[in-house]
Amino acid sequence: MTDSRPPAAAIPWRLVLLLGALTAFAPMSIDMYLSSLPAIGRSLAARPDQTQATLAAFFAGMAIGQFVYGPASDRLGRRPPLLAGIAIYLAASLVCALATNIHMLIAARFVQALGGCAGAVVARAVVRDRFGHADTARVLSLMTLIMGLAPVLAPQFGGLVQLAAGWRAVFGVQAAFGLVIGVWVLIALGESRSAETLSLARSENPLRAFGALLRMRRLVGYALAGALNGATLFTYISGAPDLIMGTYGHSALVFNLLFAFNAVGIIGASQVNRLLLRRATPDQVLARASVGSIVAAFLLSLAAWTGWGGQWTVLPLLFAALSIYGLMGGNTMAGALSVDPQRAGSTSALMGSASFGAGAIASWAGGLLHDGTPRPTAGVMFACLVGSALAIFLLALPGARKLQA
Repeated sequence: MTDSRPPAAAIPWRLVLLLGALTAFAPMSIDMYLSSLPAIGRSLAARPDQTQATLAAFFAGMAIGQFVYGPASDRLGRRPPLLAGIAIYLAASLVCALATNIHMLIAARFVQALGGCAGAVVARAVVRDRFGHADTARVLSLMTLIMGLAPVLAPQFGGLVQLAAGWRAVFGVQAAFGLVIGVWVLIALGESRSAETLSLARSENPLRAFGALLRMRRLVGYALAGALNGATLFTYISGAPDLIMGTYGHSALVFNLLFAFNAVGIIGASQVNRLLLRRATPDQVLARASVGSIVAAFLLSLAAWTGWGGQWTVLPLLFAALSIYGLMGGNTMAGALSVDPQRAGSTSALMGSASFGAGAIASWAGGLLHDGTPRPTAGVMFACLVGSALAIFLLALPGARKLQA
């Protein structure tokens, strides 16, 4: 069967910019306020574990909300659930800005994530509506370039806003971001859900759709690989502040610069992925990148456990392990979306929820094992990447070869 979707040369850049902005809701909402956590604690008389709970609540909302928007976008179309989600995000951001106690802020952050996760779910489904497997991987890499600007710029911008106008203004900026993106969607994003997707969505309830997806071995392989690969990023995000500022004693400014530098590595790798896809299939790139990620994570663990070279060995190896995420993320998502294009919304939701769920567990494990050294972060990342490789080579790729044969 021939794929009639447009080739890479026909990629509409305005659409890619919009879809990339839609996927930036999560990194904008997470990275922008990290430097404000101490100020939030002082303002709302909250303990450090309570301010950290605002982050955990956001992760939980991102994991849960995607299960709603995925099936809804298959059944109702891409635009209505997306616009509803953005409206929820905007309103919750304003409540965050006006929160009078930490419990109100935690609840508002959860609702903010429930709204913001619509952007990523629908954006991925729209990509699969419009492009074939290889082009989906290329477009997702381009979207990573746009989305990746958030972790590079958001911490610095959020710190400046907090210094100039206080932590509440940070959430005001997030509300403004939601308003701008909502208007952009209204003007520029047309409906892309196919008649086949609508017909299938109306013939089955969401639970049946998810059940059908989970019975597909190849899709489960891509989902596990993507989730465990993503968990390495969450492990880093949750452990980096203590590692860089606590263990290694760097200032907040150095932390922000290192955070931005690692984000640039991920963005750069995603663009290398786009170039590699001109000569190789997404599955070929995925297989090789997976092997490379295990090597980088093993060397990181070795340096962390032996102490050899100290931070001058650990930090470059951490950069290498994180950068490979940029080679794997788009290809696992493209592979999953290619398995059952008629359930693209549900697949996108399953992938996103699995990633945030695995990320929450990995972050919790890193915190539980915390000992003031880089060993917990390195060990959890290595375990996740080994699991990701097993899912790729035992579940995803054998199924893909069988299908091609």
